Amino acid sequence: MEIDNQSNWDSYVDWKNRPAINNRHGGLLAASFVLGVEVLENLAFLANASNLVLYISEYMHFSPSTSANSVTNFMGTAFLLALLGGFLSDAFFTTYYIYLISALIEFLGLVILTIQARSSSLMPRKCELGVPNMPCEQVHGAQAAMLFIGLYLVALGVGGIKGSLPPHGAEQFDESTPRGRKQRSTFFNYFVFCLSFGALIAVTLVVWMEDNKGWQWGFGIATLAIFLSIPIFLAGSPFYRNKIPRGSPLTTINKVIIAALLNSSASSSKNSSTVIASMTSSPSPPIPTSKDVESIETAPSSSFSFLNRAVSDTPACGALKCTVQQVEEVKIVMKLLPIFACTIMLNCCLAQLNTFSVHQAASMNTKVGSLKVPPASLPVFPVVFIMILAPVYDHFIIPFTRRVTKTEMGISHLQRIGIGLFLSIVAMAIAALVEIKRKGVVTDSGLIDSAKPLPITFFWIAFQYLFLGSADLFVLAGLLEFCFSEAPVSMRSLATSLSWASLAIGYYLSSVIVSIVNRVTGISTNKPWLAGSNLNHYHLERFYWLMCILSALNFMHYLFWATKYKYTSVTSSRC
Repeated sequence: MEIDNQSNWDSYVDWKNRPAINNRHGGLLAASFVLGVEVLENLAFLANASNLVLYISEYMHFSPSTSANSVTNFMGTAFLLALLGGFLSDAFFTTYYIYLISALIEFLGLVILTIQARSSSLMPRKCELGVPNMPCEQVHGAQAAMLFIGLYLVALGVGGIKGSLPPHGAEQFDESTPRGRKQRSTFFNYFVFCLSFGALIAVTLVVWMEDNKGWQWGFGIATLAIFLSIPIFLAGSPFYRNKIPRGSPLTTINKVIIAALLNSSASSSKNSSTVIASMTSSPSPPIPTSKDVESIETAPSSSFSFLNRAVSDTPACGALKCTVQQVEEVKIVMKLLPIFACTIMLNCCLAQLNTFSVHQAASMNTKVGSLKVPPASLPVFPVVFIMILAPVYDHFIIPFTRRVTKTEMGISHLQRIGIGLFLSIVAMAIAALVEIKRKGVVTDSGLIDSAKPLPITFFWIAFQYLFLGSADLFVLAGLLEFCFSEAPVSMRSLATSLSWASLAIGYYLSSVIVSIVNRVTGISTNKPWLAGSNLNHYHLERFYWLMCILSALNFMHYLFWATKYKYTSVTSSRC
C-alpha cells in the first residue's frame, strides 16, 4: 500500500498520541536518535559486564567458576527480561515509554552499585591468598543483598531497553516500499555497529578506569551514560512514529492453542470439512505476510493443521472464538521458534568471552610495549572487527549480492544466520588449540602454581574473539531483522525480543553445561575439569572441544529447519 505525502501512518501515533503523519514522522532522522542512544545504552551495560567476572572474584571473593556462573546468570537474566519489555511494548505501552521507564530503572541500579563500590564498608574486607591473617571471605549478608539488588535492577532495565529499542527504531521505516525495507535493513546493520561502538568505549576507556582508578569510576561512567541517553532519546520525540499497542500477543497465542484443544470433535470435523472444501478451490492458500493483514484468507492454511480447529462456528466457549487471521499469526510465530532455538548454542559459546577467556588472558602477558592492557579489554578485537565489517557488509557485500542474485535482500536472513553459526564452530576449535598452547607454556615454564604472568602474549586469545565476534554480527543482526520482518505486526516487539532471549538462554545453558561437565568429570576422574581457584589446573581445552562438537551438531540441526522454512514477508528469498 503506497501512502501519499499528506496521509497518516496507519496504526501509528506521535509522542502526543496524535495520528503520525507521513514525511513528518519516522524515517532515517527518527532512527538516528535510536542509534545514538544505543551507543550510550550498550556502553552503560558492557562497561561493567565485560569486567564483572573480575570484580566479583577479586572484590567479592567468589571462586573463578562461581564468579563465571554469577556473570552468566546476570547477563542471562538481563537478556531474558527483553521478552518482558517486548511483551509490554506490544500489549499495553509503546516502545517509546518502555524505553524511558527501563532507562530509569537501570540508572537506579547503577547508582546502587556505584555507592557500594565507593564505600569500603559496603564491601568485604580486603584479603590475600596464602596469608593466614587475611583470609578471603565471600560477600554475604547486607553487602551481598546490595550487590545483587543493584545488579538485577540493572538487568531489569537492560531487558526493557533491549526489548523496546530495536523495534522502536525499525518501526520508523515504511515497509510498503522497497526503499523503506532497504533502509530498515541498513538500520539493523548499523544498530549492531552502534552496539559495538558503545562496547568499544566500554572495554577500553571504562575498563582501564576500573582497573587503574577504581570500580566506582567504572560504575559512575556507566551511570552517566545511561542518564545522558534519556535526553538524547527525548530529543527525537517530535520525529518518532509509535505503533499503537493492540493488546497482549500472548493472549492471542494462548487463545488459539486452547481453542484448538478444547473445541468439540464434532465442531472440529465440521470446520475441517469447510476448510477442505475451500482448499479444493484454492489448493495452496498463501501464507499471510508479516504486514498488517487487511484481507485474510477465508480458510486457514494447511501448515500446523491441528490449530485449524480453533476456527469453528460452534466453539467450546464463546470467549475462545478465533478468526483465521489470529490462527495464521500464531502459525507464523511457531515457525520462528525452531530458528530461534538453533541460535542458542552460539550464545552459549559467546558466554565464554566474558568468563573463562578473561581468566585465560589474565594469566598471560598483557603488555603491549610499556602499556599493560586489562584482560577485560580483550573484547576490543571482535568489537573493532564488527565495526569494520558492518558498514562493509551493508555498502559493499549486500549491493554486490543483490546484483548477483537479483533479489531485494541479496543475502537472506537465514543464510546470514547460517554463516554465523558456522563461524562459531571454527571459533571454539581455535579456542581449544590456543588453550593447548597456553597450557604447554605453563608446563614448560614451571608456573603451574604461580600467579606470575605466563611468557606468552594475550594476543593468542584474540583469534577466538575475532571469530566469535564475526559470528555474533551475522547472527544477531540477521535474527533481529528476521524476527521483526517475519512476525505479525501485533507481535513484532515480542518476536524481536527472541533475539535477546536466545542470548539469555545461551548464558544460562553455559552455566548448566559447566555444572554438568564438573559433575560428570568429577565422578569419572575425581577431578572436575572446571573446578578450583587455579585456571592452570583446569582442562579448559577439553571443554572447548566439547563446545565445538555441540556447535557442529547444532549447525546441522539449523540446516534442517532453514531449508524447510518458507518466508512470509515479501522481501526475502528462500534460504
